[in-house]
Amino acid sequence: MSRSQAPPSILDRPLGRPASSSGGRGSSGSGEGVSLSAFAYLYSELVQYHQSRVASISELERRLESAGYGVGLRVLELLAYRARESKRETRLMNILHFISSNVWKSLFGKAADSLERSIDHADEFMIVDYEPITSTYVSVPADLGQLSADAYISGIIAGVLEGAGFTARVTAHSVAVEDGEYTKPPSVQNLPPRKEKAVFL
Repeated sequence: MSRSQAPPSILDRPLGRPASSSGGRGSSGSGEGVSLSAFAYLYSELVQYHQSRVASISELERRLESAGYGVGLRVLELLAYRARESKRETRLMNILHFISSNVWKSLFGKAADSLERSIDHADEFMIVDYEPITSTYVSVPADLGQLSADAYISGIIAGVLEGAGFTARVTAHSVAVEDGEYTKPPSVQNLPPRKEKAVFL
């Protein structure tokens, strides 16, 4: 008689959607991840919820950052548990590389596009994502023109850094993509090519 295996615990299940043959972040397959449309809907509701309770754009961004902060702490715990690591990372570049690769892959299904050091300030680093999931489906109205819809991701980064013992100020910025800088077509069909990239400092 064959013995059926117990289902894996929630800590051992994959965070993101497994790669499918149809590929892409926008595909809907039979995976254990959150569907892109469900995430986009929930994130837009989160933005609208906080927008109705604030008086300024900076306060809205702070609330989105604080919502992402808790996610960052939990993701760090989960990835450390899965890696069975008993040591804490003590070098800033190593933890930033961990965020731009491991954390990004587990949350967004791909690594960040680049990790760069600022030319002007030696203690300033930039994680660049040309297609951030949080601003792909969010259109910012004209009265909130300076709002960074990616503040949630900067909160996640801040949570991971604080959880790892690094003090940092993380902000999200949209920067215009220069001609020839990013030529890949959008990963989600029926969307125009991106004119901006998200930079997290």
